[in-house]
Amino acid sequence: MNTPIDVTTTDAWRSLRADAESFEPDLRGWFARDPGRAERYSHTVGDLYVDLSKNLITDETLRLLTKVAEEVDLPGRIAAMFAGERINATEDRAVLHTALRRPKDRSPALVVDGQDVDVDVHEVLERMYTFADQVRSGAWTGLSGKRVRTVVNIGIGGSDLGPVMAYEALRSYVAEDIEVRFISNIDPADIAATLAGVDPETTLFIVASKTFGTIETLTNARMARTWLWEQLARRGVIGTEPAERTNAVARHFVAVSTALDRVADFGIDTDNTFGFWDWVGGRYSVPSAVGLSLVIAIGPQRFTEFLGGLHAVDEHFRTSEIAHNVPALMGLLNIWYVNFLGAHTHAVLPYAQDLHRFPAYLQQLTMESNGKGVRWDGSPVPTDTGEVFWGEPGTNGQHAFYQLLHQGTRLIPADFIAVANPADPRKDGHVDVHSLFLANFFAQTRALAFGKTADEVRAEGADEAVVPARTFPGNRPTTSIMAPALSPSVLGQLIALYEHITFTQGIVWGIDSFDQWGVELGKELASQIAPAVTGDEEALAAQDASTQALIRYYRDARR
Repeated sequence: MNTPIDVTTTDAWRSLRADAESFEPDLRGWFARDPGRAERYSHTVGDLYVDLSKNLITDETLRLLTKVAEEVDLPGRIAAMFAGERINATEDRAVLHTALRRPKDRSPALVVDGQDVDVDVHEVLERMYTFADQVRSGAWTGLSGKRVRTVVNIGIGGSDLGPVMAYEALRSYVAEDIEVRFISNIDPADIAATLAGVDPETTLFIVASKTFGTIETLTNARMARTWLWEQLARRGVIGTEPAERTNAVARHFVAVSTALDRVADFGIDTDNTFGFWDWVGGRYSVPSAVGLSLVIAIGPQRFTEFLGGLHAVDEHFRTSEIAHNVPALMGLLNIWYVNFLGAHTHAVLPYAQDLHRFPAYLQQLTMESNGKGVRWDGSPVPTDTGEVFWGEPGTNGQHAFYQLLHQGTRLIPADFIAVANPADPRKDGHVDVHSLFLANFFAQTRALAFGKTADEVRAEGADEAVVPARTFPGNRPTTSIMAPALSPSVLGQLIALYEHITFTQGIVWGIDSFDQWGVELGKELASQIAPAVTGDEEALAAQDASTQALIRYYRDARR
């Protein structure tokens, strides 16, 4: 790739810096003086209604942010990604997660390095759909002939966060006779809790690891295999012969991987292995074979709708000019807050309980992508990058951390997400509970934007001594995202929205948003330290004094 443009040297960046130095947010005044503000700053993308009007922006701010995007050639970088250029510079790879959701027989075909990517993607999808139908219909059975009732996905990072988030979000679409569980943490407590009460004869394990070498995933897979053998032997389904154990693994394990030799060594039939490609980063992989557990849970038709939602936002991002490009605008707003107004974190607050894992999913997407200190050519970044994403669903957060949002000294931009139609409509007497729930959604963004003045507090009859404590400064920025319902398509749209927000920020900062070298050092050191933990004195002596003391404490305390 070309040397990234130093955004801090652009005319638009210098203008934004000057604007920020004298910037005085006044959401109350802006709305009062501009009756069209809400309409002008609200956008539709797919089924999503996105209201940006309660952000700390003026028309001039947006004009300058749009100019920043143009000066770093965001449109050109978008085109390069969708065309399959090798924009993952440090790994010399294309970035084609968007190809995972292109419709079949799209014209023109996407051909990269002489390979028809569309054909490759849909071949794997068809295999996934065929297998999922077999499991859902009962045609695929365990060793004893019983149909699958529980699917256990074993993965970590993107091979876990994406599937578990989507499964939880789409629980109302899950087949009634199938449950999906997830194992990710290498802590034995995770596998113990996940397998508690599970019937081994009706359980299918999906081991998701591109290289089939991820230590956490393979350790958990081996423990699951041992559990299966022991449980089936206890029931008399298998004996101790190696062939019986091999047959058990073949009927109860499938893999998502490209390392067929390692899959075969584990005992999984390579015919039951679903591959993907090096141009799919883990945090972008849920639309790939990594989503096999989700396909089994909700069925091929619903998964196709999920892919359609992703593709709808992809097309909006690819074809819309920056001034009307919703993911680009939201990414540029994050740049404004991080680089000009001093924000360090970003809250994602879904007023939809089924999205309770969405903030955790976004943590990997955003922080693994943009938590970088060098640009894609290896030079230091000239400005701050990244922000800490966090959040909790609905009114739970109101009773936990909203105090800081409303009256704290930190600037914390927040995205509020809600749907009009709940999966489980309920009434409390004559009160529609979802309407009550969303009243909180509307109230919180209003309170954060407009606050409450000291005079308003006094007018309520408050004692003067408590007026300062009961005053809300307002001017706390929020974006509101609404949809008709949390359907597979809408979930896909939300995922793609944040993928492209993340991409936009990475391009402005000039960083490679698609590598993740920062996760490697700790894994390398863990493999070196492991012998010291288990008694190797020479390995222990090679550690620093603090690590030595911690390991000695562990070894002494371990019963």
